[in-house]
Formats: sequence, C-alpha cells, structure tokens
Amino acid sequence: MKGRSAIVTGAARGLGLAITRKFLEQGARVAIWDSDPAAAQDAAEQLSDIGPTHACAVDVTSAKAVAAAYADTRKMLGEISILMCNAAVPGPNLAVADLSAEAWAKVMEVNVTGTLLCCQAVIPDMVARGYGRIVTMGSVAGKEPGPKIAAYAASKAAVISLTKTLGRELATTGVTVNCVAPGAIRTRIFDGWPESYVQELLAKIPMDRFGTAEELAEMVAFVASRRASFSTGAIFDMSGGRADY
Repeated sequence: MKGRSAIVTGAARGLGLAITRKFLEQGARVAIWDSDPAAAQDAAEQLSDIGPTHACAVDVTSAKAVAAAYADTRKMLGEISILMCNAAVPGPNLAVADLSAEAWAKVMEVNVTGTLLCCQAVIPDMVARGYGRIVTMGSVAGKEPGPKIAAYAASKAAVISLTKTLGRELATTGVTVNCVAPGAIRTRIFDGWPESYVQELLAKIPMDRFGTAEELAEMVAFVASRRASFSTGAIFDMSGGRADY
C-alpha cells in the first residue's frame, strides 16, 4: 500500500481503527471518516506517528456530506485508491414483530445506503485511473441470520449483494470490489446486546472464541492490496468456522 491513499469509514473506534492502523503500517495515507468529529480527530492524532492521517467528520447517509468529505480528502491526501466501507450500526435486539419501522430504516440508511454513497463517490475517479480497491464490511449474519437481529442481518445481506453487483459491473476496469464477512468480534457493537445473546454467538463458533480486530484488519489489508488482483465480487469469510458457505 506504500504511497496509496485510503478512506476508512467508521474509523475512529473498534474495527475501523484497527483497519486504519494496519493500512498505515503498510504505508498508506489514511482518511479517518467518522460521524463523531472529536473521536475522528483523536484517532488521527493517536495514529499520526505511524503515518499520514486526515480526520474528516462525515455523515455517510448524506450524499452531499459524502461528496464534500471526498473532495476534502482528495485535497489533503491526493488520489484515493482504497475505500473501506466499515461504518455501521447494530440496530436493536428485538423480534421482528417488535421492530419499529424507524429502527429498521436507521440501520438500512447507515449500513446499506451509506455504503452505496461512499462507493458512488470514489468509483468515477478509480475507473478513470484504471485502479482501485473497494472493500465492504459484511457479516456472517448476512449469510446466516439469527433471531432478533432482523435489521442488521438484512442490511449485511444487502451489502453482500451490492458488493457482488459492483464487482461484476467493474470487473474490466481495474477496480475490484470485495466484501469481508466476519463472525462475532467483540467490540462496542455488542454493547446493545444482552450477554446471554453474546454467549449464544460464541457457542456457534467452532474455534470456540471470538475473532480479534487485528485478525480482521489483516484480512482487509490483503483484500485492499495490489496482491488481491484476481478477486472481485467475492466474500471473504472470517467466522472461525461458523459460516456454512
């Protein structure tokens, strides 16, 4: 990634922060996009000793905000070669019958529409240059949904489908679009879930442990690199053996 510029959404904490760190370690310049301006700035300062960072407050559900953030990022970091769409919300842990339309819409807006808008922002320039790496964040829940996570599971299934569609649309352009689909990795996304549900997730993992943010970052870094040159529209599983397909 040396000399490349990347955008990571939802990069101020958790998985996004770990991915940003890995990109920097591999020589990239990284724009830290997050809805929390203070957290984005803190993350940029925390990681600046590793490599060049740029903090950018952005609401990924707004086309206008995404376009403005992209223009600002290009001004600061130059041409963008890598986009990692990590920003997501978990939604409520509720049965479908109890799920409000507002809660459903919020999850879809951030997880799916946000991913779409960020991809739309970078694709024209990547195609014009004949090179780009887009990585989306899926989930094993998008392939194997469980009870009480309908909005989250449906949103991740949509991200997987969007990834495959874009991968095929851009297959001859030099721009690859792939998805990393982790199983359970304990981050703050678990905060809204009952501990009993967390333990149910653990019981489904043949390796009998949760994945780590660092393990996920390693896989994302490979998929986002020049080495992953013949994979597009693919779903890279990282579920500790849980996923059936």
